[in-house]
Amino acid sequence: MKFSWKNLLLWSLPIIVISFFLWQGIFAPIANENNTNLTNSRMTYGRFLEYIEMGWVKKVDIYDNGHTAVIEAIGPEIGNRMQKIRVELPASAPELITKLKKNHIDLDAHPTKNNTALWSLLGNLFFPLLLITSLTLLFRRSNNATGGPGQAMSFGKSKALFQIEAKTGIIFDDVAGIDEAKEEFEEIVTFLKKPEYFTAVGAKIPKGVLLVGPPGTGKTLLAKAIAGEANVPFFSISGSEFVEMFVGVGASRVRDLFKKAKENAPCIIFIDEIDAVGRQRGTGIGGGNDEREQTLNQLLTEMDGFEGNTGIIVVAATNRADILDSALLRPGRFDRQVNVDIPDFKGRLDILNVHAKNKKIDKNVSLSIIARRTPGFSGADLANLLNEAAILTARERKNQITLKEIDKAIDRIIAGMEGTALIDSKSKRLIAYHEIGHAIVGTLLKDHENVQKVTLIPRGQARGLTWFTPSEDQSLISRSQIKARIMGALGGRAAEEIVFGESEITTGASNDLQQVTSMARQMVTRFGMSTIGPMSLENEDSNPFLGRSMGNNNEYSDEIAIKIDSQIKLIVDECHKKTRDIIKNNRVIIDKLVDLLIEKETIDGNEFTTIIKQYTKVPQKI
Repeated sequence: MKFSWKNLLLWSLPIIVISFFLWQGIFAPIANENNTNLTNSRMTYGRFLEYIEMGWVKKVDIYDNGHTAVIEAIGPEIGNRMQKIRVELPASAPELITKLKKNHIDLDAHPTKNNTALWSLLGNLFFPLLLITSLTLLFRRSNNATGGPGQAMSFGKSKALFQIEAKTGIIFDDVAGIDEAKEEFEEIVTFLKKPEYFTAVGAKIPKGVLLVGPPGTGKTLLAKAIAGEANVPFFSISGSEFVEMFVGVGASRVRDLFKKAKENAPCIIFIDEIDAVGRQRGTGIGGGNDEREQTLNQLLTEMDGFEGNTGIIVVAATNRADILDSALLRPGRFDRQVNVDIPDFKGRLDILNVHAKNKKIDKNVSLSIIARRTPGFSGADLANLLNEAAILTARERKNQITLKEIDKAIDRIIAGMEGTALIDSKSKRLIAYHEIGHAIVGTLLKDHENVQKVTLIPRGQARGLTWFTPSEDQSLISRSQIKARIMGALGGRAAEEIVFGESEITTGASNDLQQVTSMARQMVTRFGMSTIGPMSLENEDSNPFLGRSMGNNNEYSDEIAIKIDSQIKLIVDECHKKTRDIIKNNRVIIDKLVDLLIEKETIDGNEFTTIIKQYTKVPQKI
């Protein structure tokens, strides 16, 4: 542990308190005994008087201001030999002195030593003073340190982490897959380093840049790269650190943060998760949060108020831009909004190259193949993928990561942990027909994605899985593609109906049916792909303050609602009929594939397609 006076005081306080109570309870009473050498033998006062009458007492020493006596006596009870015995004397015994003189007994009195006052002073004054002094020093040092435990009078100060040259260890070369966003910030860093290039043509430095995108796409990583590249004062703080239970504390911290920033301008302020403090004012059931709104008002004023903030660039990150206050998003506060989206194939390949630098990957593994198999993966997902593959490699005591471990890692991330393989039974055969139904319908449809793998190994809640390789561009999907996906999802249920009969269908298609209904409804209500016409009857936007479902107010009549339901049913019925026909026409192939799947438990997509081509024509995929 690093030495510091604060740590020393923290450890010393309990010792001081314990020592004080030990002194008061143990050592102080011992000190008040006047250091008398009293014997352990005791005698009652009445028996002492009898010993005097019998002439057995030879000498008496009086201690403790006449309360204690030590006698030297001989008697049959003590073996007829001289011994010292302690006697507690009563408060008033005037006849004792007379009896002692009458029997010519040697008497001596020992006055109390005058050191009780000193020990009392030490016990009652020294330790409390030491305790008070220690507490004073502790609180004084804590108040000098930002964020210390004794910061009772300075909790309104900013908790921003401040570094002149932020040594994050990350530069722009370490950020991959978000080239457009990186380009924006490279320009800002250039402005901070060489502003004359821009001021020469009348350009002004942007006041704020908002990073918007899904979780895990690299927004915070990009901010760390800015800190590593800029070589200017860099303030980093989370939006939640402005919000406190005390009224006015958040606004005070905003003022303190921008005060520090102005003293060190030009500089960068990075606010992570700004939606914690920047959400719309006066929203939500029961009104808004007054403390949070005061904090937001102060932030708006500091970013673009009467005084201005020349030389300060505010960079903020959020994945919930829809709930931010409109006054915060306007030009002059956040001049630019940079979208950090899910990376495309090139971006994923660049990200994999960055994260593969410190991992031992077999030379036969192609990162481009992994990039093609992971559309929709964010940068965080890809980093986790290679890390999971490395863990699996270490678990199997291998020296290098192979494609096998990467395949397992992809399956684990998408579908969950691998379960115990099913035993050969009716249930396993039914699941095999269900999965082969999905795979063969997807293979024989021109507009459906290719089959990547069919497996009976359980993962997560699924007892079997059929993997399809999604296309790269998911932004534009045609009507025929959506219908092909509906038919592919219905393939499992259709196989159960054809092979086992209507009475033997199972609950295994419950998730498939949810997807089918959702896709058919979107075709009717959002994409205008029905006889109702090209109208958007529902939208995906909702009020996040009322809950995602409570905010959907459908503005159409009951007559239109009936038409929507009938069109959804019409689409699903049509797709269901075509799917059943595909299963009936390819029953021989299905039976052979099921037997093979039960035997091998996993069939690769290329092997699956090769087998089907032996019996029927496979259409050329788009």
